[in-house]
Amino acid sequence: MSDNSKHEWRFYIDDMIDFAEKVMVYTEGLDQAGFEASGMTYDATLRNLELIGEAATHIPDEVRAAHPEIPWRMIIATRNQLIHGYLGIDNDTLWSIIQDDVPELLPMLKSLKTDSTRS
Repeated sequence: MSDNSKHEWRFYIDDMIDFAEKVMVYTEGLDQAGFEASGMTYDATLRNLELIGEAATHIPDEVRAAHPEIPWRMIIATRNQLIHGYLGIDNDTLWSIIQDDVPELLPMLKSLKTDSTRS
């Protein structure tokens, strides 16, 4: 991996962190019903989940392989499902992603960022 591409993928990690933080801020203090009822919050949250997955597609395979603790394939598959609307969007699954998966993902991404700046 060239120094330029090594540097570039770190920007995508930064983006993923920013998008994940937005998801958490947008949904803070909401329950699932409140989230579903809030059109703008719902749409903004979905968009940021899509963007997390889009950024993940730009992480090199060797970086993904070196960090199997991050569910890269699931992140990208979720992005594809949200963008293409395969079989509609299940709000229970979406809420679970927001409440459980994103808060678990954020520290993993921050750790990857920290580790990558040391090397």
